[in-house]
Amino acid sequence: MIDLFLVISGGNYDVDVVLYDENGNSVYNVQKKQYDSHSFTAQNDGIYKFCFSNEFSTFSHKVVYFDFQAGDEIPLTKEMGAHQTALTQMETACVTIHEDLKIATDYQTHHRLRESQGRDMAEYLNERIQWWSVGEACLILSVGICQVVILRRFFAEKRSTI
Repeated sequence: MIDLFLVISGGNYDVDVVLYDENGNSVYNVQKKQYDSHSFTAQNDGIYKFCFSNEFSTFSHKVVYFDFQAGDEIPLTKEMGAHQTALTQMETACVTIHEDLKIATDYQTHHRLRESQGRDMAEYLNERIQWWSVGEACLILSVGICQVVILRRFFAEKRSTI
């Protein structure tokens, strides 16, 4: 079994991860990691549990991608067993295409994750720039109002009281 996790957005981009076996024993335990991959062989059949924890930064919401592959895919030639014959050129081409499509799917997943991280960072940066621009606009408006008030005082005639 191979598992992979990646923090896409939130906080410092790190989480705690624990993988438990069917008896509740910890098989894999890392803390404050942004991404990692772990490979192991299950000794027994059963239910394995993942736990992603964000206890150290409870104020930030995080988005985590995880993927796991339960073993390697059995080749078509082994599934055929006793009925195995020499593969024709068409069957060999199909097997090759299947393997290449799996690789293409993995690349697409990787690039989707990178795009998601980049989009999240761009949205965060855009939000900060918008608030900075609003602050600058308010500052320019207040400076303009102050200038008008000061200039009016310069040219206002003072009335003397007798």
